[in-house]
Amino acid sequence: MRFDSRVLAVAVALTLTWAVAAYAADEKAPADKTKEKGNPMVILSTTMGDIKVELYADKAPGTVQNFVDYAKAGYYDGTIFHRAIPNFMVQGGGLTPDMQDKTAGRKPAIKNESSNGLKNEVGTLAMARTSAPDSATSQFFINVVNNEFLNKEKAQDKVGYAVFGKVVEGMDVVNKIVGVKTTSKGPHQNVPVDAIVIKSAKVVDGGAK
Repeated sequence: MRFDSRVLAVAVALTLTWAVAAYAADEKAPADKTKEKGNPMVILSTTMGDIKVELYADKAPGTVQNFVDYAKAGYYDGTIFHRAIPNFMVQGGGLTPDMQDKTAGRKPAIKNESSNGLKNEVGTLAMARTSAPDSATSQFFINVVNNEFLNKEKAQDKVGYAVFGKVVEGMDVVNKIVGVKTTSKGPHQNVPVDAIVIKSAKVVDGGAK
């Protein structure tokens, strides 16, 4: 019996087509999963404009979850940026426009994750705290310059301040905030004369639950 070479060619072509399709399907699945597990994104809508931040859940899981939980609970809504220091940072997330601590809804302090390798560089978010290493709750700050002295290996207390995210849109808004006129109000220094309010903090993407 003679075997028709044309039949063999068709069979080979079909086999290759199926193999390519299967390979493409296998390659696509992991990419989709990676996308689903992307870093959380949060938009801080302020009276001076919107600031979009990416949170590094893989580097600072506890800190990111803490921030996301506060955002989803609406805790940051109505709080202010109560410190604005040129060539340093802006800080907010814990005081009301009348300079009162927002205690309702505040959660227990979290573990300091300053050993995660992230640096206090321009545009990064880090947790504010007292002199106690594990005392951060809701307050955070955004670096407007590279603040190496806040990093673990450079900090005076050898602990440092935990970086957990970075501004990806709206750094111009941050720079406007840090440039406003400030004053002293009670025990607080470098307070913007006109309150800069966080109207809302919305989680818009990512994998934190």
